Amino acid sequence: MNAPLFSIIVVSLNPGEKLLETVKSIKKQKFTDYEVIVKDGGSKDGSVALLKEEMQSWTIAEGKRVRIIQEPDSSIYDGMNQACSYAKGQYFYFLNCGDYLKEEDALQRMALAIADNIEKAAQIVFLEEQPKEALLFYGDIYDALRKQVVPSNPRIDDFACYRNVPCHQACFYHRSLFEERGYKPEYKVRADYEHFLWCHFEKKIHTQYVPVTLASYEGGGYSEIHAKRSKKEHKEITAQYMSLGKRALYKAIMIITLQPLRTWMAQSPKLAGFYLALKKKLYKNG
Repeated sequence: MNAPLFSIIVVSLNPGEKLLETVKSIKKQKFTDYEVIVKDGGSKDGSVALLKEEMQSWTIAEGKRVRIIQEPDSSIYDGMNQACSYAKGQYFYFLNCGDYLKEEDALQRMALAIADNIEKAAQIVFLEEQPKEALLFYGDIYDALRKQVVPSNPRIDDFACYRNVPCHQACFYHRSLFEERGYKPEYKVRADYEHFLWCHFEKKIHTQYVPVTLASYEGGGYSEIHAKRSKKEHKEITAQYMSLGKRALYKAIMIITLQPLRTWMAQSPKLAGFYLALKKKLYKNG
């Protein structure tokens, strides 16, 4: 059996019906060259049994795309790392329980973007020292709490890495980025952020933005609830990859540009639409 293009990784621990609904959103995709790795850390709420019962009514082909791994883990990131060891796809995509693929052609559009990028890279490989094939593709997400599409920055540079990188629900990673090194579970909130910075600063990979809304993000997760810890980990991680001078400059820019006010606007149900539309326009014209 050939390896699928995508491994979609869903980690779970007592998620209730959210596990089933998340997997069902993947099943609706028009593009089918994928596998789903459900990595369950030992749920006791019947969520895995509910998924297995639902799968009995699926076709053989649909059922074969889903593998359920039940093993204990120490955290969500440890569970993700364990899932990667079972994944066979060329690109890894992490979708949390409670998050759903927003558009039925999301995987199809991402696959086309990847194929197009590889073709263009092959055409210039003999003209430049470094081929331009991207190893990380990303799009936008939909904030289900505020009912707004959150646009990702189409250009990833050092400042973008300090300020805000696409969340893992927006990213498709080439498997080589996890074969070499997975998430660091010691970071309870920002291990995905640390891994993204490692890809950018250490591996110096090329990234490509794809204008597609991928996941409907549930929101209200661990990182939002534990904002103080998130801030602490951000400080520790950026210190690993950026000089003190660069961090001071970026922090000053964020203060001058009223970052706390912009964050408040982005989180306001009444103002989020206006702010995010403006943000998208600035990204487009920047």
